[in-house]
Amino acid sequence: MIGGPKGCRGLTDTGRAQATHLASRITAEIGTGKAAIYSSPLPRAVETAAAIATASGLPVAQDCGLCTWHTPSEADGLTHAEFSRRLGVEGGGIHRPFQEGNETWAELVTRISRAIIDLAHRHRGESVVLVGHAETVEVSFNALGLLPVYRSFDLKVSPASITEWVTDQDPTQWPPPRWTLIRYNEKTFTG
Repeated sequence: MIGGPKGCRGLTDTGRAQATHLASRITAEIGTGKAAIYSSPLPRAVETAAAIATASGLPVAQDCGLCTWHTPSEADGLTHAEFSRRLGVEGGGIHRPFQEGNETWAELVTRISRAIIDLAHRHRGESVVLVGHAETVEVSFNALGLLPVYRSFDLKVSPASITEWVTDQDPTQWPPPRWTLIRYNEKTFTG
């Protein structure tokens, strides 16, 4: 289902259990240092971020740059098949949308990359917890790992998993800083 602002029904019972477990893991790792929490404004991300904020005592802010695909409002709540049937376009690809009114992959990569770098810059020297979607994690490889917009492999991102990048350099310097991928898709819940 296309889970936009109207179609996203929030977390299931399993999702809430995953968010609670994730919150305890992240809170234990953040410690008492400075940290910030940001989430996509979609209900499932907001609920997950709220669990982390409650456990850590830190405030949470929303940033639409961390959203999954920006789709047209008439697609919100449709199945993926119905979305493609109703609004599909001939072709599609990196710079051409697969559905009418949808973002292209290149637009999604640019939007999420900018959000990631802007938040890293705003919170230099701090931990920043970003609660987003599979696409948010995927695009971190473009934004921080400097991979091209199109990569020749796919990434599987598990629900409530942790991906961690670190740098001790200014995130907005030129040439770009070197980031280190500490962990990717680390599952935090097995229930």
